[in-house]
Amino acid sequence: MMTNPTGRVTQGQFSFLPDLTDAEISMQIDYGLAKGYAWSVEYTDDPHPRNTYWEMFGMPMFDLKAPPGLSEPGRSAGGVSRSRGGPANDSDAGVVLMELNRCRKTFPNAYIRLMAFDSTRGVESIAMSFIVNRPQAEPGFGLVRQEGAGRQLRYAVHSYATDKPESQRY
Repeated sequence: MMTNPTGRVTQGQFSFLPDLTDAEISMQIDYGLAKGYAWSVEYTDDPHPRNTYWEMFGMPMFDLKAPPGLSEPGRSAGGVSRSRGGPANDSDAGVVLMELNRCRKTFPNAYIRLMAFDSTRGVESIAMSFIVNRPQAEPGFGLVRQEGAGRQLRYAVHSYATDKPESQRY
């Protein structure tokens, strides 16, 4: 039985769904802003499951404002977006989308994901993460069998993307 018939990399939320549109991404950003999350954009050309440290595009976006009526009771959604140096508009989801589109333009053949951080517990823990851009062809992964001493078998996941140098992967 095949559990991933599309053969796509499945990391984060919404991995098995078709690619999200910008309108759907904006709704997810608004949801995160209503929860008080800070957003960041990250990219990589090696989406290995253990590669948790992707490259950050720009700075994390703190102090963005949720749309009116969406902020949770007891939490301040803020009224000023310090990242832009002025009053916030109805929703700052557009700021995150603008940063995402800048990343898409700079790295069109990379994996790009949005990350939402929840700092309410005094630490930056990931609350939401989903891929918003993929290369045209995803090379996938292979299972490599390694034989050790005493007929011991070990298995490792190999990313086919790493068979080429970093600048030539996609």
